[in-house]
Amino acid sequence: MEKILVTRSSMPSFEEYVDEIKELWDSHWLTNMGAKHKELEARLQDYLGVAGVSLFTNGHMALELAIQAMNLSGEVITTPFTFASTTHAIVRNGLTPVFCDIDPEDYTIDVKQLESLITDRTSAIIPVHVYGNVCNVEEIERIAKKYGLKVIYDAAHTFGVRYKGRGIGSYGDASMFSFHATKVYNSIEGGAITFHDQEFGLDLYRLKNFGIRGEEVIDSIGANAKMNEFQAAMGLCNLRHVDEEIEKRKKVFEKYMELLSGVDGIQLLKPQKDVQPNYAYFPVVFHEKEFGSSRNEVCEALKAQQIFARKYFYPLTNTFDCFNGMYDVNETPTALHISKRVLTLPMYADLKEEDVERICGIILEQKR
Repeated sequence: MEKILVTRSSMPSFEEYVDEIKELWDSHWLTNMGAKHKELEARLQDYLGVAGVSLFTNGHMALELAIQAMNLSGEVITTPFTFASTTHAIVRNGLTPVFCDIDPEDYTIDVKQLESLITDRTSAIIPVHVYGNVCNVEEIERIAKKYGLKVIYDAAHTFGVRYKGRGIGSYGDASMFSFHATKVYNSIEGGAITFHDQEFGLDLYRLKNFGIRGEEVIDSIGANAKMNEFQAAMGLCNLRHVDEEIEKRKKVFEKYMELLSGVDGIQLLKPQKDVQPNYAYFPVVFHEKEFGSSRNEVCEALKAQQIFARKYFYPLTNTFDCFNGMYDVNETPTALHISKRVLTLPMYADLKEEDVERICGIILEQKR
């Protein structure tokens, strides 16, 4: 029986990628912001509808260095319902994460609780667009302006998403996109920061390139987080096909919705108003009392048939062993509730309709 994994990387044809990298054998320019790197930045700037783009070797380094470039201090309000990277990027910058609960409908940061968490030590908000769902950007902007806070969006899940006709990366002071192989759009590994302020863009450039300002001038301490030319080449290839890939994902999404909507004990995400989605994930929340089986039982039933769903996000970042009880998970009860019940089902452009039917059949067999 063939395994069905939770995701599968989108790739161009072998011939298209070989054609894209062929000139690297002529130039021998493999990294350090070469022609592919510069071309991808320009094309992404246009596709995402943003003022500036800075490419990185991965999304985590992009976020970590964006936080550093902001010169933040003290506390940063964020959400525990996210991948480890979001919280770790804050902590690795010597900052204290303050965890805000999530909205029970779309799982993004609960803006109704934001202001109550702001102190005189708060310097920024790092909200997370979750599963392709968009945060309440208007309310976050209002609160940030009121208190003079920076806003960096973790937009790892929202490549290609538009809200009210604007690219999602144009909101806030900056947004981080992940181009990891598991994402809607990938450059094998990779990531980017989108931004408005060109001076901030220069700071990012120096930070990802050892603090180098010129050939003989190194005036700050930086890291090495540059995207190489092979990554950029894959990014250029995949960008040509990303809209087509999103359309394929839409069909998979719609099939899941057709088969799982209206089932007692199953909670599905509702479409958001004014959002052009990217169908990045298909999360299902199982309420055991109504459904009759727990999330874990459903996950094991799928695994027994070589279908590998993911408990995503579980555990919450504010429960990680590395923080050794520093945070009280009971302060984010909605996030805790969802994390114990959510399962993201296999979702990728090439997932066959009959496989979706089989997955849903196994799930529905667990209903008691």
